[in-house]
Amino acid sequence: MKPLPGTIHGQSDPFAQTHWSVILAAGRSEADPEVAGAALAQLCQTYWAPLYSFVRSRGHAMHDAQDLTQSFFAYLIEHKIYTRVDQQKGRFRSFLLASLKNFLADASDRERALKRGGACDFLALKEEQAETAESLFQTHVDFRDAIGEDEIFERSWAEALVTAGLDRLSQAYKAEGKEKLFEELKIYLAGGADSPPAYEKLAGRLGVLASTLRSHVTRLRARYREALRAEVRRTVNTEAQVDGELRELLRVLTRN
Repeated sequence: MKPLPGTIHGQSDPFAQTHWSVILAAGRSEADPEVAGAALAQLCQTYWAPLYSFVRSRGHAMHDAQDLTQSFFAYLIEHKIYTRVDQQKGRFRSFLLASLKNFLADASDRERALKRGGACDFLALKEEQAETAESLFQTHVDFRDAIGEDEIFERSWAEALVTAGLDRLSQAYKAEGKEKLFEELKIYLAGGADSPPAYEKLAGRLGVLASTLRSHVTRLRARYREALRAEVRRTVNTEAQVDGELRELLRVLTRN
């Protein structure tokens, strides 16, 4: 597949050509279908785990859920579902979930896809990816009856997006030769079971001033917010939609 090209209206415009807009353009015959397929493949790498969690929440066994999730992507490509999307009907994740529900409801499509062996050429499934997705599902399985399938998908989506943002940020620090600094500081980014250490304690271990460490953490948090925005931006067309998705992300992550 062709790689997703850069912006088409100049490098200063982050929405010139997002992954989602390329997919939408393919439905209007304004984009190369091969490029749209590449954009879809990149997005589906992030969304594989939430979709798998939804399939598992329907009662499918682990390996069957893996096969069904892979086969769903084959279905998307074979039937060119992404070319039928109405831009006015919402978010990329809503499109994916609705498409998955339709796929699971159609027994003939599902059985043909399973016999074909899934979407291996489109989206290779790695063992580590499958294990991570199963672990993510298991964090919600005890609440399955209480929260429902759609909410399991939403929670898995939010956690997958956070992971993608952290991975993006980790790669940025690594490229700057600051990988060890990122590993030391990422505990300050929220959500861990353990409380982050006092600045003075970690600063002493790292051999820097507490004020310097505080500046590093402030910068880290700002870059993390932008990393999350960058992940969301791939699936929307406007800055307002980014803000809306981030509000939804926060709502899901903080919901009891």
